[in-house]
Amino acid sequence: MMVRTVLIGIFLFTGLSLFSQDTISISNSSVMARVQESNLQIRMAQQDFESAQADYRQSNALFLPNISASYTAILTTNPLMAFGSKLNQEILTQNDFNPALLNDPDRIENYATLIEVQQPLINVDGLFERQAAKSKMDAYQLKSQRTNEYLNLESQKAYMQLQIAYKAVDVLREANTTAEANLKFVQDYFDQGLLQRMDLLDVEVRVNEVKNQLQITESNLQNASDYLAFLLDEDMAGKTYRPEEGLNTEMGSLETISEVPEFRKDILAMGKSTEAYGKMLQSEKMGFLPQLNAFGSYQIYDGDPVGFSASGYLVGASLSWSVFDGYKSIGKYQKSKVEYEKAQTEARQYKMQSQMELNQANRQLQDASNKVINSRLAYEQSEEAYRIRSDRFKEGLVKTTDMLMSETQMFKKELEYLQSIFEFNYTKKYLEFLTQ
Repeated sequence: MMVRTVLIGIFLFTGLSLFSQDTISISNSSVMARVQESNLQIRMAQQDFESAQADYRQSNALFLPNISASYTAILTTNPLMAFGSKLNQEILTQNDFNPALLNDPDRIENYATLIEVQQPLINVDGLFERQAAKSKMDAYQLKSQRTNEYLNLESQKAYMQLQIAYKAVDVLREANTTAEANLKFVQDYFDQGLLQRMDLLDVEVRVNEVKNQLQITESNLQNASDYLAFLLDEDMAGKTYRPEEGLNTEMGSLETISEVPEFRKDILAMGKSTEAYGKMLQSEKMGFLPQLNAFGSYQIYDGDPVGFSASGYLVGASLSWSVFDGYKSIGKYQKSKVEYEKAQTEARQYKMQSQMELNQANRQLQDASNKVINSRLAYEQSEEAYRIRSDRFKEGLVKTTDMLMSETQMFKKELEYLQSIFEFNYTKKYLEFLTQ
């Protein structure tokens, strides 16, 4: 009896500490909306898209000019530099051609301002590289949208887990009340000398088992609440979420789709990713062609740091062609070809895997439906069996162990029924996600 009293004390302390936390009621729609706003995984997927978008914007350099400006100051007695500086400053005189001054010039200062412009004209490889960046950006955008859909499913799953956790706690509390009532009943019979000590011990063991199960179930409830807080990016300490809606027990119609839709976001993302690798392959192939670029510059020279006495400009165009770069370009082309073929293989594998998952989900939905029907029937039968054995036990017609076994079976079947409802509801949502 002392051990039993200690266990009850531990249970009461744990239960009080659990439910002394702040309990926050929350609806399913509120969870879904807040997950879309605050979830870290959604935020990271959006950041991946923004990073790919920035890569695509870099490709604007294929059409826009590159403009740079520089200011250079030098002090020199180098013969060549001194002569060139005077020439740029437009201050050469006849005396500067004196061989003595040419070979041993005086110190000269030169301040140069340079503005350069480079304009790409024809870069075929760059065009395909830009298209690859666009396809990559589109792929990340679709991936981000698919992540939103996945977190929508995950938030509904977390909410259903919280619902069933509360239902399980209710069932175990009822089981605890029933076990305590049976214990009192058996204790009275034992005090009257109508039952043996062994019967009383069996019931006490059952009471302690139920209390232990209840404590574990309450921990599972807090785990479900913590996971929901994680999805919402909320602080988990000192709070417990409570669902405003109860667990849905309506099965509804069973609708299945046999084929994976081609417009599913992740399927489209795989297609865009493969397209990006294809464009990169074409870019590497076009890299063997020449490139045409225009350039121009405007220079200002003076011997005074703030002077602008002499100026000039330079414009031109360059046609460059890398004839052979030590097999580097050929190697990059071969690598891009392999990566493109691998991307095609991965896309095909992903479609086949998605179809397999859809087929499995269709079968799981049918199995879950059958399980709900069978587990509900089993629960109703076990409930009736316990009622009969409990009445017969009070009349002294059934052994204590038979009554306890019947009670254990009833609550076990009720928990199995609740679990089957959760599995059915989640499988329906998962099937919707696979065909979304």
